[in-house]
Amino acid sequence: MSITVLLGAQWGDEGKGRITDALAAQADVVARFNGGDNAGHSITVGARVVRLHQVPSGIFRAGCLNVIGNGVVLNPRNLLKEIAEIEAAGAQVTPECLRISQSAHVILPGHIALDAARETSGDSKIGTTQRGIGYAYMDKASRSGIRAGAMADPQRFADRVHQHIVAVNTILERDYNKPALDADALAAEYAAAAHRLAPFLANTTLVLHRALEQGKHVLAEGAQGVLLDIDHGTYPFVTSSNATIGGVCTGLGVPPRAIQRVIGVAKAFSTRVGGGPFVTELHGDLAMRLRGTGANPWDEYGSTTGRPRRVGWLDALALRYMVRLNGMDELALTKLDILSGLDTLRIAVAYTCQGIRIDDLPQDSDVLAECRPVYEDLPGWSEDVRSARAFADLPRNAQAYIARIEELVGAPVSIVSVGPERDQMIVR
Repeated sequence: MSITVLLGAQWGDEGKGRITDALAAQADVVARFNGGDNAGHSITVGARVVRLHQVPSGIFRAGCLNVIGNGVVLNPRNLLKEIAEIEAAGAQVTPECLRISQSAHVILPGHIALDAARETSGDSKIGTTQRGIGYAYMDKASRSGIRAGAMADPQRFADRVHQHIVAVNTILERDYNKPALDADALAAEYAAAAHRLAPFLANTTLVLHRALEQGKHVLAEGAQGVLLDIDHGTYPFVTSSNATIGGVCTGLGVPPRAIQRVIGVAKAFSTRVGGGPFVTELHGDLAMRLRGTGANPWDEYGSTTGRPRRVGWLDALALRYMVRLNGMDELALTKLDILSGLDTLRIAVAYTCQGIRIDDLPQDSDVLAECRPVYEDLPGWSEDVRSARAFADLPRNAQAYIARIEELVGAPVSIVSVGPERDQMIVR
């Protein structure tokens, strides 16, 4: 039995999609274990950039089975759009290459409407993508949600969707002064989606166990970043699922002993989308320099929302915390090429709060918001690194920057991404 786990080691948007796409070349199965279509993994296929939100990032690898696990919350409407985009890029999406867990919960129209209503009303905004993710998980926890397996009977599924919308309309009108949703039209739309998606449904836990028993290699793909984990992230500015290592076992139904390798994906700097404390955040010209203008698909704008990402220097405290918490064996470092041309690079090696030095990430977001970074400066490099294919090809200062990250966080950097293309990668 062999599972390799790929986790975002920061606040998401680390470039997990392209690393998963690369590792999927040696995997038999790629399985997504958490989150919903608030995730966005960008993959460059030839001249085309495809953004995956629910389908695992192995979908463009021939012979690779892709599994949407029970820990995911599924948006049927957007999944069909995503499948159409994948097929437009040249890949065929069939039940032979994609399986959807019967136990995954469905994101319903009322979840999306309630999420949007909360984010635009009062003081409760936390910066969600307004895609109903949290409300779907709330219904799951309250045992009132609808599982994907219900789509096997489209008419019965439609009846349950209709009931859900009628109940939500009362809340929308009474509590938020929002217009009611069209229950009849939406139920019919979701019934049509169920008819198309029913062939993909499966007992994915059984599928995965059989694959492991046959000696196949499974790559578990996490959504969001581990600093957004509902339990271990910067709460309450987090996602609604477990993006950390424990989510693999619960979100796929696999045993811990099957996990043989844990890879964390981190940018060579830091980014964050949405609200919450961000100790190393930058503003002004330098922030624009790291973020890009948005002219390129791989600039720092959310794959799902299009929102400009908040950017900052690398935070070694946060990264070290995630390495330790998840037992990360190694790191994949992305976007090293973006740092080319900067005279000086900075890494946060500690914080100060009310005059006291802090060497570990605080668990209280209110405390974290008051922290200020203690930086260590390193010399930058002017060379273009995008053509490097071996570690020795990198400028000496780039090698030193990576070595210092390894020392500070306690994990080796085994993969270095130097551009968005599939071949712009160094494997050590």
